[in-house]
Amino acid sequence: MAAQWNYLMDMDGVLVHEDHPIPGASEFVAELTANDIPFMVLTNNSIYTQRDLRARLSRTGLEVPEAAIWTSALATAKFLDSQRPGGSAYVIGEAGLTTALHEIGYVLTDRDPDYVVLGETRTYSFTAITKAIRLVEEGARFIATNPDATGPSREGSLPATGSIAALIERATGRAPYYVGKPNPLMMRSALRALGAHSESTLMIGDRMDTDVRSGLEAGLRTILVLTGISTESTADLYPYRPTRVAKSIADLVGNSANPFPDEVADQG
Repeated sequence: MAAQWNYLMDMDGVLVHEDHPIPGASEFVAELTANDIPFMVLTNNSIYTQRDLRARLSRTGLEVPEAAIWTSALATAKFLDSQRPGGSAYVIGEAGLTTALHEIGYVLTDRDPDYVVLGETRTYSFTAITKAIRLVEEGARFIATNPDATGPSREGSLPATGSIAALIERATGRAPYYVGKPNPLMMRSALRALGAHSESTLMIGDRMDTDVRSGLEAGLRTILVLTGISTESTADLYPYRPTRVAKSIADLVGNSANPFPDEVADQG
């Protein structure tokens, strides 16, 4: 058993529901902080910067430092920096994505870019999508921050990155490379940012198809909480299982040093 666990945690559905904290979330984050247990909060949403998300979480009573927040935008920037340092991109997205690309020295342009990078935005423009299609047709490599087809809003579902990516793919015949969950690349980049090893790290998520799958494929132990998308019955439909199922993050309060007590009992 690991001497100390490192934690990767999804944000929406695990710590918060939109702008409301999930009971037990603030106590659990405070416990990790007090015990110097390394953790990172993950999100496939590329709209916001680390500073934006820290402020959003703080308003709900969750004190998470900027350095402990990892987004699909940051993972995408790290990936592009490793593939083609100092490159150029035509970007459809918000400040979270454009800031991350600026910080790795990328030039944002609509003239002969190395990449078309598609992220989340609440104002998808037909003109921008048309430009992206033409640039991909002309040879730009197609990257998308995450495959989520829809996102939540107070009025109902909104089209998200995956839906717009499908439109561009259908028009061009070129599929994007998705960096965010369930690509285990998202987990590995978060591990590197955390300075942690997969053998001593676990992933807490609310979705079997993204959180648990990407954790599993990155070699992590996984905990599925039932406060978001997946339920016990829908989780049973998948051919893989999380290491543990918990009703909510509140079940882990007081147990952060020993999140898998059944394994200890089995070993004893």
